[in-house]
Amino acid sequence: MKRFLKISLFTLLSIFAIGCKNKKNNQGPVSVNIAIQPSAAFIPMYIVRYEGLLEKSFKDKKINVVWQDFQSGPPINQSLSAQMSDIGLIGDVPTVSVLSGSIPMKIVGVPASGADAYAMLARADDKTFNSSADMKGKKIATVFGSTGHNFTTKLLEKNNLSFSDIEFISISADEAEDALRSNFCDAIVIWEPNVTRLIDRGFAKIVASGSETDLRGTNAFVVRAEYLIKHREVIEEVLKQYANAVKMIDTLDESTLQKLSIALKITPDQIKSISKKYNFSVSVSEADKNSLQDTVRFLVEIENLPAVYNVSSKIDNVFN
Repeated sequence: MKRFLKISLFTLLSIFAIGCKNKKNNQGPVSVNIAIQPSAAFIPMYIVRYEGLLEKSFKDKKINVVWQDFQSGPPINQSLSAQMSDIGLIGDVPTVSVLSGSIPMKIVGVPASGADAYAMLARADDKTFNSSADMKGKKIATVFGSTGHNFTTKLLEKNNLSFSDIEFISISADEAEDALRSNFCDAIVIWEPNVTRLIDRGFAKIVASGSETDLRGTNAFVVRAEYLIKHREVIEEVLKQYANAVKMIDTLDESTLQKLSIALKITPDQIKSISKKYNFSVSVSEADKNSLQDTVRFLVEIENLPAVYNVSSKIDNVFN
């Protein structure tokens, strides 16, 4: 019995060693885990998904495409840091936050920028609130630490006001509509597709748009640095297919438009109008770098980031 156990153990160890050797020689299929959220800034990535562009491109390359759905940027950051996601599409605040973490990350491109995707909305029947010049003494609600918060800061500076001149209320993005409808606040600062959705319902009006300040609204493709080193060609293809999808926006068939409509909770016509507010550039410009550096400054200022760092050192402009 003892002899049998020794032989069995030796055999198992031999099989394990052979298996490890084979695994080293043949890594098997590669996966790319893509984290996405329902933001109008990422319409082209939804097109890539619904048209199967990456699956077609990777068909003969043993590369599996895994789509991961999130509701916002912070959970995507957690997934990237836990190495459960390889590439994420996120806004400027989550981007500069995750870049400052202990897990090395890289910005490899910019899916979209769009200042006018951000707006301050007041109730349509409020005759006392028609522009950012009317902010003094008003209750302004937005998500603390968000781009909307940064935009609010810029509007105050534009009108020679400070936060002491308004009542600043922190809400979640999901609470924005109810906060405005219920008179909990005089205005909300929000982003697309929420802006168009609320305007088209008829009870809200735009009193200030992002382009009235130096806000750029830069989003980013963020990739785990380790994954980028090992599978750069995969990331290059992801960005290539994203660029191809950008060209398809104006000629989408009804089936894809309907899927987009469900994902973003807006109508096909709204998708077409909202997409015009964005510059789907893919590559990172100097203006994008400056915008993200400004976001770093803002987050340090409100003590949501420990220290200023150089965003340019975190960029690998894969798509040129």
